Amino acid sequence: MMEKPPAEDSGALLTRPRYSSHGVLRLLFGASLLLFFGALMVVGGGGQQMGGGGADVHQGSADVMNQKTFGSCVAPVRAPLRWGSSESTGNQICCHNRDYAEYFGYWRSTDFPFVKDPAQAEITFYDSVTGHPLFVAPRGRSYEAFIAESRRHGWPSFRDQEVIWPNVLLLPDGETVSINGTHLGHNLPDSSGNRYCINIVCVAAHPPTRAMV
Repeated sequence: MMEKPPAEDSGALLTRPRYSSHGVLRLLFGASLLLFFGALMVVGGGGQQMGGGGADVHQGSADVMNQKTFGSCVAPVRAPLRWGSSESTGNQICCHNRDYAEYFGYWRSTDFPFVKDPAQAEITFYDSVTGHPLFVAPRGRSYEAFIAESRRHGWPSFRDQEVIWPNVLLLPDGETVSINGTHLGHNLPDSSGNRYCINIVCVAAHPPTRAMV
């Protein structure tokens, strides 16, 4: 019998570590593909990053996750969070955790717009702690493709061209964090390149108002 997902406001963490044996195999497989195609591109003189769309991946040190005012974060998440995301879960996942995630499919229990709004071509995702913009999607693909991939993998899934790299760091073990120490999720590459599997509660701050700009 499958375990019943925790209630939205329970703040419960996923009950498995971020790197299951299946996840490790997928990560190794994706990395090997990246190396293989990267080598082909170097030989061919292309010089572009696999799946990067010209983006410069911002790699960083795990020191950014050192203890701060509120766990690894500079403050608790900003309440209320966007799309009805749980603040208690956000505080645990984003600031007091590096090994676990929201339960699979949690983001589908929120008010996230799964059908494209004709008046909004892209959605900007903001750091739940600092309010800094972190991702913009979809870019380089349709809204339907972004939603379909995210549904399939269980978490919002972003590609290199959808990352706002000045505000995001990729750590050596694949952990994806903000420059201020907010845990966001992990990079799980596939044959198309880097894929950033991100917790919705960590990128759910509301857009800044005119008064805040």
